[in-house]
Amino acid sequence: MTPPIISGARVGPRGLFNDLVALTKPRITRMVVLTAAGGLWLAPGGVSVARAIWALLGTALVVSSASTLNCWLERDLDRRMTRTAERPLPAGRVTPHAALGLGITLGGIGLPILAWLVNPLTAALGALALITYVGIYTPMKRRSPKALLVGAIPGAMPPLMGWTAATGELGAGGLVLFGILFLWQLPHFLAIAVFRQDEYAKAGIRVLPCVRGNNVSKIHALAYAMALIPMTLLLAPLGIARGLYFGVTLVAGIAFAGTCAVGLMAGPMDRAQDDRWARRVFVASLVYLPLVLTTLALDVAT
Repeated sequence: MTPPIISGARVGPRGLFNDLVALTKPRITRMVVLTAAGGLWLAPGGVSVARAIWALLGTALVVSSASTLNCWLERDLDRRMTRTAERPLPAGRVTPHAALGLGITLGGIGLPILAWLVNPLTAALGALALITYVGIYTPMKRRSPKALLVGAIPGAMPPLMGWTAATGELGAGGLVLFGILFLWQLPHFLAIAVFRQDEYAKAGIRVLPCVRGNNVSKIHALAYAMALIPMTLLLAPLGIARGLYFGVTLVAGIAFAGTCAVGLMAGPMDRAQDDRWARRVFVASLVYLPLVLTTLALDVAT
C-alpha cells in the first residue's frame, strides 16, 4: 500500500500519527493534566473517580485543541524560527486543512464532555481558555507584548478547572491556584523571550525584550516573582496547606525573586550577560514550580 502523501511529503501511517500527536504539544498537555489533577485533589469534599477521569480527559482534549489550532494559526511564523521550522505544518508533513480539522474535532469532543459529564462551569472555563488562547493571545503576539498577560490566563486555568470540577463553584482556593500559575508563567516566559529574542524578532512576535529592552523585562520579571510570594502563601491561611508548605514556599519564593533581582543589581549588562541571566531565571522557574507543588502535595497528604 502506498503511504499517504501529506502536503507533498511521503510519510507512513506511524509517521503521520506521530505528527498529528505532535500538533497537540503532548508535554504541555501532560503538565496541564497534572495541574488540573492538583486542583481536583485540593478541592474540599472530594470527587468521584468517574467525574475526575472525565474532567481530566475533557481538559486534555480542550488543551490539545488549543495547541493544535495555535500551530495552525502560527504555521507561517514557525517557518521563520529555527527551533520550530521542523514542526509538522511548516515542514509540510501535515496539511493546514488536516490540522484545522483535528483542532476543531478535539475541542468539539472535549467541551461537551466537560459540560455533560462534569459540570457547566468547568466547561465554561475550558471554553474561555480555548477562546482566549486561540482567538486573542495567538494573533495578539504579533501586535503587543501584553499578549503575555493574556496568554497566562489559559495557562493558569487548569487547576481552577480541576477545583470547579470537584466543587461546582469558584472558590478562594481555586482562584489562588489560578493566581500561582498565572504569576509563575510571567517571569518564566520573559526569561525565554530574553534569550530567544532574535528568533522572536525574526518571526515578527512582539515580545517585551524586543519592544522595550532587556532591562524593562528584568524589572517585570522581578515584580511578578515578588508578587508570587504572597500569592503562594495564601494557601496557608485558607487552610489548604500548613507549616511545611508555608516555610518551603517562602524560602523558594525569596530565592526565585533573588535570582530575578540579580539582573538588576549587577547594573548594565551586555547581551551575553543578559542571556546568562535569562537562562538562570528559566532554570530557577523550572525548579521552583515543581518544588512548590510537591511540597503542597506532601503537606496536604500528611
